[in-house]
Amino acid sequence: MTMPDDTSRTLRRIDAIELAFLVQINRLGRWVTAARFFRLISLLGDGWFWYALILTLPVLFGHAGAVVSLHIGLTALVNIALYKYLKSRLVRDRPFSRRTEIECGAPIMDQYSFPSGHTMHAVCFTTMMFPYYPESVWLLLPFTVLVAFSRMILGLHYPTDVLAGGALGFAMARLSLFAFGNCSLTGC
Repeated sequence: MTMPDDTSRTLRRIDAIELAFLVQINRLGRWVTAARFFRLISLLGDGWFWYALILTLPVLFGHAGAVVSLHIGLTALVNIALYKYLKSRLVRDRPFSRRTEIECGAPIMDQYSFPSGHTMHAVCFTTMMFPYYPESVWLLLPFTVLVAFSRMILGLHYPTDVLAGGALGFAMARLSLFAFGNCSLTGC
């Protein structure tokens, strides 16, 4: 089944706009200091920051922190399965493979770009942490935004990949919080 011509033209137009935008912001990654900064953010967004957070919560908050860590960890496993499934079905080449002006600024974890798993996890973790530890938003929200931007600046994702990853992460977090009821620091 093929797409109607109007839909196909619209998608090509969106694709061209995104690629032109990425050519511009990818130039930030050519400055040594910016490249190092955004590579570090992206590396931390690979999971290291979130794994450290999950392991730290029980140390800081005892049993209640362990419950939150388990909740977030289980949701992360569902997210991994979902984004791997989507990437295997919605095979969108990464921006750097489409335009030679876009440099790949960091190692890739998989072949395809849609959706951004880094952004999905960052938004999910941040959204899930907020009801439990609202004070953490001052650290997590800026980090989440930096992760999302790093993926585009490093030439790894299109803006729509990042937006879709963010929307999926938010939806998965809200579903998980809803499924576990009104969890609080005193238990679920």
